[in-house]
Amino acid sequence: MTITAQRPEQTDIRAGVSHPLDPLTPEEITEAVAILKAERGLGKETRFETVTLNEPPKEVVLGYRPGDPFDREAFFIVFDNRTSETHEAVVSLTSGGVVSWTHIPGVQPRITLDEFSECEAAVKADPGFIEALARRGIADVDMVMVDAWSAGNFGIEEEEGLRLVFARLWLKMGPNDNGYARPIEGVIPVVDLNRMEVLRVEDHGIVPLPPNDGNYAAEYVKDFRQDIKPLEITQPEGPSFTVEGNKVSWQKWSMRLGFNPREGLVLHEIGYEDSGRVRPVMYRASLSEMVVPYGDPRPHNFRRNAFDLGEYGIGMLTNSLVLGCDCLGEIYYFDAHLHDTRGNPVKIPNAICMHEEDYGVLWKHTDWRTGHVEVRRSRRLVVSFFTTVGNYEYGFYWYFYQDGTIEYEIKMSGILHTSAIAQGETPEYGTLVAPQLNAPIHQHFFNVRLDMSVDGDINSVYEVNAVAKPRGPDNPQGNAFYAEKTLLPTESKAQRMINPESGRHWLVSSSSERNALGQPTSYKLTPGDNTHSMLHPDASVSRRGAFITKHLWVTPYAPDEKAAAGDYVNQHPGGDGLPAWTQADRSVQDADVVLWYTFGMTHIARPEDWPVMPVAYTGFTMKPVGFFDMNPALDVPPSSGHNGACCGSAACGCHA
Repeated sequence: MTITAQRPEQTDIRAGVSHPLDPLTPEEITEAVAILKAERGLGKETRFETVTLNEPPKEVVLGYRPGDPFDREAFFIVFDNRTSETHEAVVSLTSGGVVSWTHIPGVQPRITLDEFSECEAAVKADPGFIEALARRGIADVDMVMVDAWSAGNFGIEEEEGLRLVFARLWLKMGPNDNGYARPIEGVIPVVDLNRMEVLRVEDHGIVPLPPNDGNYAAEYVKDFRQDIKPLEITQPEGPSFTVEGNKVSWQKWSMRLGFNPREGLVLHEIGYEDSGRVRPVMYRASLSEMVVPYGDPRPHNFRRNAFDLGEYGIGMLTNSLVLGCDCLGEIYYFDAHLHDTRGNPVKIPNAICMHEEDYGVLWKHTDWRTGHVEVRRSRRLVVSFFTTVGNYEYGFYWYFYQDGTIEYEIKMSGILHTSAIAQGETPEYGTLVAPQLNAPIHQHFFNVRLDMSVDGDINSVYEVNAVAKPRGPDNPQGNAFYAEKTLLPTESKAQRMINPESGRHWLVSSSSERNALGQPTSYKLTPGDNTHSMLHPDASVSRRGAFITKHLWVTPYAPDEKAAAGDYVNQHPGGDGLPAWTQADRSVQDADVVLWYTFGMTHIARPEDWPVMPVAYTGFTMKPVGFFDMNPALDVPPSSGHNGACCGSAACGCHA
């Protein structure tokens, strides 16, 4: 995978590979695939699930200096539909040979894009499927939408070893119709992806199609609002950031951008310049896994869940962004170069959007005695990408602020997953959003992996709670409360839940560096909106995605521990990833620590979420705590107000 940074109407500005973390170029993808095919004799039955940069060891990256030589390697996951075998491989582009070829038994790689389309064709050609449609009076197979959902793992013996999907069906009334308005309820084709054939067509009974359409596109809207005036965002001198290849520098922040098929956007070497040196904050940050479990237990619905990274790969489903629609202002785009399942490079234009946003007041004070006012405007750097996973859209946003704050936000939109119900029925496990149309209750969980490096790799993690002191001689008025800081020394002690009542947050502190007050330099993770899993501990998703059972996990750094639910989630029975790694109960005190933070939302749908959902938000914040000696944004200059009016500072030249 490679990313080419470009401004609108500009071409690739990167000349070759200049850093060990630079993603693979299209030429490197082609070369690496050719080497692997030649040395291993791979044929047309082989699908390439992953071709990406084999990230160099951390010590190599941290020790790299411009001009140093470095090796280039590609990492592969490939599988053969004939044998149902999966292999991992590493190819050296430096030496031109295969470094390793490893059989991974008993796993199913992610479902690939061409498997989705081939599955739909197989379903529509199946006689049993056509008969099930005929029983419902549906004759035009071409108007049926077939969404292939991962089968999951429910301990069903006859499914062991098969590469399966369970298809969900909807009926369109025309080529541009919103098919999700008319679920074909109860019909579930079960498809073997290796043989690409329908094993059976489950039919759980006929439910009439909902009567109303759910069309929302501009062509269907009769009357648009007439009172919206143009809103223009201009930066006559251009943006304040600079880009060198994949390195971004902005307002004392610096970082490297990467991209891969599974995680999508990855940030490396996040640091903040202070007193002439860049101080590290995080080495690597990315979304590790996400899962959407649905709450309907009925026989035709209990399988509804999706691990969108481990089963599909959000990088592969990334949108090409459009100026003025997805991003507004002075935009800098990065293209992503991924691959298809035959190993050919595939370009996603404008995959990543980067721009600056005004964010209101940064800080302000009015001296009421003198009338002196000081105020500074805040701005933030936004690095984002969007992905479409079937019916849902997810936007992933990293925000960097001038005061050293980092925020991560996920925007959820798209179309509700729907099911049909009988006229007059009230759904128990969902919300009626249109006549005879149910939106099942569900949850969205995300896990972000944060490889911390607060003033260096050796950190410790503390939990901080506000504690009310009992009333007594030391607290006669009952008003005392204080912050209690508790070290989390091991992996088992560091498995934690949020507690809004105590203002709970977690502090990552340097084990060696101190600020001017003698305090350890630190960053704190503050939860935003969040929820608890509603699933039974023994439920399939709880076993397969055990990361949702805790909001915080902490592990010592290990280069092969990157996916919270394990590397091969598709049809896996569970227990992999965080629950497996943390059984060792390794020390995380004075260590190279990785934070795994789980957050999400419980979505009880509203009629207002139909036919397309206004954006819902979830995320968290990282703030410096004693990382600086004082407010690091004192040096942000005053700005002029509207029409040249002064913002109240003497620096504006108009303060009395």
